[in-house]
Amino acid sequence: MTTVERQPDHTSVVTAEPATTAGQRPPGRLRRIAGPITRAVRPFDLAVVAFFLLAAQLLYVNLWADLAHQYLTDSGGDQNQAEWFIAIAAENVAHLHNPFFTTVQGFPDGVNLMANTVMLGLTVPLTPITLAFGPTTTYALLLTYGLAATGIAWYWVLRRWSVRSRPAAAIGAAVAAFAPPVISHGNAHLNFTALFMIPLIVDRLLCLCRGDRVVRDGVLLGLFTVYQIFIGEEVLLMAAVGMLLFAIAYALADRGRVRDAVKSLGKGLPIALAVSLPLVAGPLYFQFFGPGSYTDVPHGPVVNSPLSFLQFSGRALAGDQAIADRFAVNRLEQNAFYGWPLVALALAIAVRLWRRPLVKALVCTAIGGAVLSMGSRIEIPGTGVVVSGPWRLVADLPLFGSVIESRFGMVCAPVLGVLVALAVDRLAATSDLRLKMWGLAAVAAALLPIVPTPYATNVRPPVPDFIAHGTWRQYVDEGQTLVPVPLAHAYTTESQHWQSATRMAFTMPGGYFMAPNGPEHTGGYNPDPRPTYRLLGTVYTSGTVPVIGPQQKAEAEEDLTYWKAGVVVLAPGFNAPPLYETLKQLLGRDGTQVGGVWVWDVNYGTSAARTPEGERPGTA
Repeated sequence: MTTVERQPDHTSVVTAEPATTAGQRPPGRLRRIAGPITRAVRPFDLAVVAFFLLAAQLLYVNLWADLAHQYLTDSGGDQNQAEWFIAIAAENVAHLHNPFFTTVQGFPDGVNLMANTVMLGLTVPLTPITLAFGPTTTYALLLTYGLAATGIAWYWVLRRWSVRSRPAAAIGAAVAAFAPPVISHGNAHLNFTALFMIPLIVDRLLCLCRGDRVVRDGVLLGLFTVYQIFIGEEVLLMAAVGMLLFAIAYALADRGRVRDAVKSLGKGLPIALAVSLPLVAGPLYFQFFGPGSYTDVPHGPVVNSPLSFLQFSGRALAGDQAIADRFAVNRLEQNAFYGWPLVALALAIAVRLWRRPLVKALVCTAIGGAVLSMGSRIEIPGTGVVVSGPWRLVADLPLFGSVIESRFGMVCAPVLGVLVALAVDRLAATSDLRLKMWGLAAVAAALLPIVPTPYATNVRPPVPDFIAHGTWRQYVDEGQTLVPVPLAHAYTTESQHWQSATRMAFTMPGGYFMAPNGPEHTGGYNPDPRPTYRLLGTVYTSGTVPVIGPQQKAEAEEDLTYWKAGVVVLAPGFNAPPLYETLKQLLGRDGTQVGGVWVWDVNYGTSAARTPEGERPGTA
């Protein structure tokens, strides 16, 4: 009996299975399945897995040092938001609530979780960990080991399809998984670091092109796609665009091979579609047409400058945060920053290996992704000339209107990884020692400057005793909400931390999540703001107490009634004094200091407990 093992060049190597001698029992089914796998795994493969695990752990070493108190400095409010999504997913599972919707935040309108980055494919399986150890532990696990799993997956795919050399595959996988844009999103965006399904989807597509087992590969492709949808749809859209660019370029470079692949794809893709559609139709319908759904997100042009591809990210070994900040909207969106040495190396590899159709397709894919990321109007550096970019062709298509266009620069990450792997593979095979030495030195010189450094952390504000000890329950009756001031928004998310740290014990209005705004239901980063929400947000950001008249007081009463407020809570912190003064005028009285916060009971005497009047912020 024989087995066929596929090598990276797609030639077949036939190996004989050891025959059984007289009196021996044939190997069991499990041994027959596991045998080829265990024989295929080499010590180097295990070392690569250990390397990626260790590298990811070192990047988040400061966070892991004290999960209870550390907060990723450059995450803005997104760490609190991500932990909130983790916590609400776990609570929905634990209490058998609708996994796609909640009114715990954004009350009474609620949150369409499918239309947000709740990442059910990751958060739901880790529910036991979240309930046992808290959402911060799950958050750290997903960031750290999602990144490591992505590197391991790319290593497997590169070794399987592109290169013979295991070190070459490891280096290429490291470039793809730890590329500067991925590291930038690693400050908080779990869906842009846990990318391990993308290489597996690529692998199944390549298997379909080969056409050996179309039904099996079609089914697996469908299931993998479904799972990626429940991790991150935006990543899947970007990957699909990248794969489409690659397929078109490869078809033009090697038409003969593509004709055979198209026949197999024509059989396998309908199978994948038939498998995936029934599984995602309901959740996607809820996302786009259910309560809390929205249309495109008018975030304005967030684009990459052509020069940003040559810069070093702020997190890179050779990076400078001040310089990088000039080329990106914030530190979570440094979506280029591959550095001029790596770009130069990639160009040299492309010239040297240009005859290969694979290289031509890779280069076209990288250029396509980079140009898309520059938006609809591309300014040529140093000239003042502005030209139309291809983004204008897709900007009005469904889904694309909600995508930050600069993120398409991430398409270049796996392309650069494959190019570097091909170069190292060629160098590993050469017998010219001088060429090997200088070539590997050039690769090292290009990659060393973009090696990421550990993420910085700071001590996060503690949850006030009023919240942590449950004192708020004395002020909030059944069906009522706790109104934190300032209400949660993209620029202030501490109240989300209060909720996730207390297992969603209370309900609140406001929040930092995607929701419909205005009569057109366009997407915004917070619920459609009511007058008092907007007023308090302005005070928080400006530090100025506005003129409070009868209209503002009436609007506050109407909004608190709409929110079914039981208590208004102000914690000490940024611009607390002007917020206190604003609330005092809106509600007509001083707040009461309880458990480290100032509270205004708006139950009008129905709560069980009261405390003496407290002092104003800054005077306690």
